[in-house]
Amino acid sequence: MKPYLLIVAIFVAVLNGLLLFPPTNAYTTPIAAIALVLALIVVALSLFGGRESRATPARAPVPAVIQPPAPPGASQAEAEVIAFFGLLQEKGRFVDFLMEDLTSYEDTQVAAAARVIHQGCRQVLQDHFKITAVSEAREGSQITVPAGYAADEYRLVGKITGNPPFTGKLIHKGWKTESVTLPRIVKLDEKRLPAIAPAEVELNPSVS
Repeated sequence: MKPYLLIVAIFVAVLNGLLLFPPTNAYTTPIAAIALVLALIVVALSLFGGRESRATPARAPVPAVIQPPAPPGASQAEAEVIAFFGLLQEKGRFVDFLMEDLTSYEDTQVAAAARVIHQGCRQVLQDHFKITAVSEAREGSQITVPAGYAADEYRLVGKITGNPPFTGKLIHKGWKTESVTLPRIVKLDEKRLPAIAPAEVELNPSVS
């Protein structure tokens, strides 16, 4: 597994873990939306990586040469993922929220912080992803899943018999994205990954 996929997967797991805490029950939708963003990033990067691999022409086998391991570096894709996290941090203090120990805070404090995070991260999501619902039907209503449906757009729950189309109750309308615009890194330092957010230092006033 590539390092950046592991990092994003960890953040998705953390977000899903937040849903287990009672103070966050009222914010299930924004937390799920952020988790969706991260999951889409994983899918996009996986597809781009696979596309590059398939595009590589076959080469004749060459004798194996033992070389010393290359020093760790930074790839363009990894840097762009970090830049996206930087936007979530800048607009919604997303990383601050995840890295903070919430056990010492009251439920009202967590709820107030979640509202600010939701507003900022929602704006970042809307700026960089064109997201639409997979099904426009009302949740709880009866819908028909057509034959030839995309397996990543519908998850069938219950015992499946026969062939599509299938009819059932819509539990969640699902989300999909029609376009993704990740922040571009103009100049990449290949020796290290960029910071998610810089440390802020307020300088002491000069004494004359």
